[in-house]
Amino acid sequence: MGFRLQKPAATEGRTWPAILISGFVAFGGILFGYDTGTISGILAMPYWAQTFSTGYRDSTGQLNVTASQSAAIVSILSAGTFFGSLAAAPMGDFIGRRWGLIASNGVFVVGVVLQTIATSIPPFLAGRFFAGFGVGLISALVPLYQSETAPKWIRGFIVGSYQWAITIGLLLASVVNNSTHQRDDSGSYRIPIAVQFAWSIILVGGVLVLPETPRYLIKNGKREAATKSLAKLRRLPEDHAAVQSELGEIQANHEYEISLGGSSYLDCFRGNIGKRLLTGCLLQGLQQLTGINFIIYYGTQFFKNSGYDNEFVINLIINCVNVGSTIPGLYAIDKWGRRPVLLAGAVGMFVSQLLVAILGTTTTSQDSKAAIAFICLFIFFFAASWGPVAWVVTGEIFPLKTRAKSLSMTTATNWIVNWALGYSTPYLVNYGPGNANLQSKIFFIWSGCCFLCIVFVYFMIYETKGLTLEEVDELYSEVTAARKSVGWTPSITFTQIRDAGAMKDSEKHVSEKHEENYVAHEAT
Repeated sequence: MGFRLQKPAATEGRTWPAILISGFVAFGGILFGYDTGTISGILAMPYWAQTFSTGYRDSTGQLNVTASQSAAIVSILSAGTFFGSLAAAPMGDFIGRRWGLIASNGVFVVGVVLQTIATSIPPFLAGRFFAGFGVGLISALVPLYQSETAPKWIRGFIVGSYQWAITIGLLLASVVNNSTHQRDDSGSYRIPIAVQFAWSIILVGGVLVLPETPRYLIKNGKREAATKSLAKLRRLPEDHAAVQSELGEIQANHEYEISLGGSSYLDCFRGNIGKRLLTGCLLQGLQQLTGINFIIYYGTQFFKNSGYDNEFVINLIINCVNVGSTIPGLYAIDKWGRRPVLLAGAVGMFVSQLLVAILGTTTTSQDSKAAIAFICLFIFFFAASWGPVAWVVTGEIFPLKTRAKSLSMTTATNWIVNWALGYSTPYLVNYGPGNANLQSKIFFIWSGCCFLCIVFVYFMIYETKGLTLEEVDELYSEVTAARKSVGWTPSITFTQIRDAGAMKDSEKHVSEKHEENYVAHEAT
């Protein structure tokens, strides 16, 4: 069996259209990853530092930005993404998942333009915020689109490909930064920033020809359009039994949810939907607390300040490990399940981060080289588990009526924690007055958070491998403890629930009619 993923024998239709379509939407991850990855190298570029410095000189006597300015430049992107991810829900529900992605790109391009033309910190900050707002919208809408279009048996692989695209974006940013950082002109930083126009054009061009998700169309009462969309995704005739069956289950689930009440933001916090929201928010928050974005945002600067030679090359190697290690994780998600992959990844991250902290506090060059090796090991465990699986789980655990709202809040949690870490890290790591000067000791904090990840997965992550989004709804209704979710199978479909309700109503109507006839007969 190995890692090979095979379509179940009873599954009708073709899988490649949904894979290609969802995979193309995952291109938004390249945009996300590239934008995130460029800043680490730009902050370490001498020409950029001289251009944007307000007169501060670092320990070497060179013009540079202050720790507070560096923190603001890095963290303002996350502030933008926080608000953008919250705005994704009303946008995705109002104009659709597809048009929402297109509009998001427009906001992102405004940010890229401002960053490209900036020669001082204020307009650069404004550009970072607008770019972040666009990325925040995209980071919530891409997993939403993917989860609503992917076949259930390969949904983990497809949604996880979003994280793989993020790592590719990070790698591309590292390659471009490494190619331009020695230039003694504005091209050193403007070229890496302007390259983002290409990613945006490609994404918009592709999304324009993609179908809207059938679940969004059903939610908005467009049954005929939903049929066409699903038939296109599965490459089956619109009247095919498999298309009608899947669409019928989506319709029945939506009707069942509506019968239980509204879909306001308040409903996201009620009952087991609130439990799912807590799970999603903690999952996204802990993903950031593993320390991954410390390496992504400040890796180049950290290696430079720690005395490593070729810090740009080291960062490039780490990003290569990130890209390559995500691939086995994509297969493992649907092969082994969400819980075991997250548990194994958390254990591996805990051990590797702890070893980095211990070795990083020593002074020998041999120990320093070993610390870099264990950073790469941490990247492997993160990329093969928490990187992709966090997006998969948050994309599939919410019911249709609150999915956009709930997913936007879990994504916003990711970004607000990202912002807090991005802003505070320079003060925690750097030398000088007002700074904690932790240096490599900060990895003790990350390892402690990775231990919390182990506990969290055991008690709160439900196993959803192989279930439709509608069956995940039933899982949370029937199973109260996450550890008991492994091996669960659905006992009834929402179509059966709807039909049973209709039959009861019909029987009640017939009974009432008989009673009326009997009373009328007695009266005569």
